Amino acid sequence: MSFTQSNLKNGAKVVFAPFSGTDAAAILVAFQVGSRNETDNVWGGSHFVEHLMFKGTTRRPQTVDISKELDRYGAQYNAYTGKDLTGYWVKIAGEQLPVAIDLLNDMIFHSVFNAEEMEREKNVIVEEIKMYEENPIMHIEDLLEEAMFDGHILGKNIAGTAESVKGMKRDDVMAYHASHYRPENMVIVASGKLPNDILDQLEKTFGTVAPSGSARSAFGVIGDQANVGRIRYQHKDLEQIQLSLGFPTVGRGHADEAPLKLLSSILGGTMSSRLFVEVRERRGLCYTVRTGVEGYQDIGMFTVRAGLDATRLQEAMKVITDELRKVATDGVTPDELAMVKENVRGGLSLSLEDSADRAEFYGRQALFLGTIEEPAERLKKFDAVTLEDIARVAKQYLRFDRMSLAAIGPFKSEDELKSLLPS
Repeated sequence: MSFTQSNLKNGAKVVFAPFSGTDAAAILVAFQVGSRNETDNVWGGSHFVEHLMFKGTTRRPQTVDISKELDRYGAQYNAYTGKDLTGYWVKIAGEQLPVAIDLLNDMIFHSVFNAEEMEREKNVIVEEIKMYEENPIMHIEDLLEEAMFDGHILGKNIAGTAESVKGMKRDDVMAYHASHYRPENMVIVASGKLPNDILDQLEKTFGTVAPSGSARSAFGVIGDQANVGRIRYQHKDLEQIQLSLGFPTVGRGHADEAPLKLLSSILGGTMSSRLFVEVRERRGLCYTVRTGVEGYQDIGMFTVRAGLDATRLQEAMKVITDELRKVATDGVTPDELAMVKENVRGGLSLSLEDSADRAEFYGRQALFLGTIEEPAERLKKFDAVTLEDIARVAKQYLRFDRMSLAAIGPFKSEDELKSLLPS
């Protein structure tokens, strides 16, 4: 077994994934909390809290005190907020891992939430929101989820709006942090070159946080709210249209995840995929076109994204939808399935060479699924997928009556986009 798992005395989950051939170590601290856990008074609060963790602690009162300590050792570090998780990670030379452990614990559980710093950081986040809204390649993802999950918090922007961020009160943000940042809601993963006493190091830092005794963070299940196709658009005078199609699928851990991911790779996951060849190579209709599969706990998405020539949009949309219809009707070939399985095997092997990626591989399983499978077990699931499985999920999930559409370009009404929809 290439990993071990246990719990700290306060109940926090711990996973160790050591491996040889590297002098680096990575530590990931992840919480099962994101924007879908928020209420109106803290819309954007998960993302705001993530920013504030870098703004000073009782022992390191200034932002620069945190960054200097990590920069001294050439560490790589960052954090991220999603709709159902928040993570903090450091990748550092193995012998300096205690520095990263101490620092992350200090940031996450001893940040001071300085009132003046919070007001300054609100301005930073507002500018970040503008950056995404004004960048079509970034913003198209938000528009698609807004369309697919309309009426549910999953359809709301992770960062919130300028108004919601500006309106957050310090006490509400601190209460939100306290209610979700607790041992029962946390997974700590260490990967790479690990010291023998790492469990003791974690007990002396993260293990000192008192458990709350309450259950993991709750969230509102989406149910059937993504079953009807919707349209969202942003008007911009662009010559290249950003277009995204979305189909509701299954949540994390579902048996259909493996065939859906293989189907995605065959359609638009590589430079030899069907959509890349048909839309870009043969017709020159785009620069980028790709597909993807994303999952939350209770629902997932199969997406198609492309940057398309505005003057040939109808033609491009027809080629894309024809390819989707074709795979739903005829399935894929044995050669395509064999090739994509090898692609998955190679991609997983390459990613697991990096200690930070390896930490993510194990951490997300521990956080959401409760059980962890080895890479070999994961690959067995992909190897077991048959041509019949691919044909079934293509027909079951790539349904145009459930497709949502998001677009950014010189559109003035939804009616212009409705004309793009397949009959």
